[in-house]
Amino acid sequence: MKTHDGTRREFVRTTAKGLGAAFVLTKTAALNSACARKPDRTIGFAVAGVGRLTTTQVAPALRKTKHARLTGVISGSPAKAMALAEAYDVPPSNIYDYESMQRLGENPDIQVVYVATPNGLHRDHTIEAARAGKHVLCEKPMAVSVSECEEMIGECAAAGVKLAIGYRCQFEAHHLECMRLAREKEFGEVKLIESGFGFRLTRGWRLQKDLAGGGALMDAGIYAIQACRYVSGGEPVEVSAFEEKTEPAVYAEVDESITWQMRFPNGILASCATSYNVQRMNRMRVYGETGWFGLERAFAYDGLKGSRSDGEPLRLKHVNHFATELDDFALCILEDRDSRVAGEEGKRDLVVIEAIYESIRERRPISLV
Repeated sequence: MKTHDGTRREFVRTTAKGLGAAFVLTKTAALNSACARKPDRTIGFAVAGVGRLTTTQVAPALRKTKHARLTGVISGSPAKAMALAEAYDVPPSNIYDYESMQRLGENPDIQVVYVATPNGLHRDHTIEAARAGKHVLCEKPMAVSVSECEEMIGECAAAGVKLAIGYRCQFEAHHLECMRLAREKEFGEVKLIESGFGFRLTRGWRLQKDLAGGGALMDAGIYAIQACRYVSGGEPVEVSAFEEKTEPAVYAEVDESITWQMRFPNGILASCATSYNVQRMNRMRVYGETGWFGLERAFAYDGLKGSRSDGEPLRLKHVNHFATELDDFALCILEDRDSRVAGEEGKRDLVVIEAIYESIRERRPISLV
């Protein structure tokens, strides 16, 4: 597997002895049946990466799905892998490290790999899974460049497997309602969109350029890009951006705060912001000819709150975002259809992100047409 420099190699390096001891393989039918099997029409998912997102969101969500189940674990940490496997009744035979992912092709228990490793490793792990014949659900951002996105799309197509990106908000009721309000023009034609997502982050792999690909924009700002794209129903034709770094020692390798504007071909203008050095910026508001609608805690895992200028309710039943997107991808496989958040959707966001970074470097608007 190709890695891009020492930092990536260090992240994925494991010791053969340690893994060999922890990942004791067995072929007994009794042990394989220990997987948490669900009723018919279910798809087995292996999670790649045992970080906070996996342990607090993805794995618990797989207990709430109708068509998906956790059947495998891929990690560079034997201890973390075994702990997760034991908690979810995954047999030791279904535990892998990053250097043995090619063996996934031998395991019929696993049909999908959920890639939840750092951004800079998404390309490598997606391609490894595809070459093993497994479908891929990859966390956002899809990759750290448009060229990596294109590689991932090409490899999955060549392997005949499906590729989807973890845009959970596109399956969440409040966001779906905002899309409907815009499409059905309940407040007339949409004219302006404001969106921002940021929080305080001062440590961790997300501050390493090699593993993160970028800073606040790549991690949090991508939600605002997504929201503007799916509410407007179009693709931006021009972007203009500004960056400020008030704590260069902390954010030496990545961006701290960015604001940007986007112009859409249907006359919609968007104003967005992101930062790793603020508290509680998490919003979206859409302005039409006759009123507005929007969300607070717009991109949180729960507690979303909607409002409309006419006072009508925009408070919908909470669903588990991850369970919903996992079930949708499982059904895509069972019904042999493409996901609404397929690889091309992830690539479109990276096109915008690269243009934003270019605008900052060049100090000018960047055309996307």
